Amino acid sequence: MHLLRSTLRELPSYLWSGWGAICSLLLLMAAWQLVSELYGSLVLAQPLEAFASFKHLWNNQTLPEALIITGRRALSGLLLALGLGTGLGLLAGVSVTAAMMSRPLVTVLLGMPPIAWLVLAMLWFGASDGTPIFTVFVATFPMVFIGALQGARTVDNQLNEMAQTLQLPKRMMLFDVYLPHVFSYLFPAWVAALGMSWKIVVMAELLANQDGVGASLAVARSHLDSAASMAWIVAIVLLLLGIEYLFLEPIKRQVERWRVTEA
Repeated sequence: MHLLRSTLRELPSYLWSGWGAICSLLLLMAAWQLVSELYGSLVLAQPLEAFASFKHLWNNQTLPEALIITGRRALSGLLLALGLGTGLGLLAGVSVTAAMMSRPLVTVLLGMPPIAWLVLAMLWFGASDGTPIFTVFVATFPMVFIGALQGARTVDNQLNEMAQTLQLPKRMMLFDVYLPHVFSYLFPAWVAALGMSWKIVVMAELLANQDGVGASLAVARSHLDSAASMAWIVAIVLLLLGIEYLFLEPIKRQVERWRVTEA
């Protein structure tokens, strides 16, 4: 409740500060237009052509349906990674032995490129939903695991001892001492995993599935339809920007406030 009230209080200033992001997007659009004029629409469709294709795909329900399919797959793999990665990472963070034993496994998972996992997933799951879901899970799990482990390992022992000396209630110790600190490490890992999940799921769909955004990109590529390809890319970017600035950024500001308070 306190987080919600604080977020609503800061909403006007936050929206006003968005002019910098808008300027960056406008500069990107200008660069896009320049490259299109230099190399032609076959290589890179102009922004107006891409947005016209975007409108067409939206009106005939092709784009919303594909986004729903892709979002379901990305969210499924991401939720599995968040659940298992957070839980196992916190458990490893409170045990030095578990942390040392898990380090080689996490190193292997981080070092293995997602395309290699995708090839294995295609062999195991074929063209089903299991391929993109598994690839998203195995690519994002180590990121979440490390964030949870670091959050649990770096809890200030002096702060913990002070809280125990003052005999703070367990509920207060949990919500005012442990969770803010752990969440300040977990949240950036969750955000990174969210961005990675969309990249991975689109790549997996492009190579392994017959539906979703990735499959639609593959069709547009095979037809040499640069406008449709850019329309699908714009759809993904707009979705990620909406998630980032309307949902994640307000929470991020609260996390940064906790970091400043701890410092």
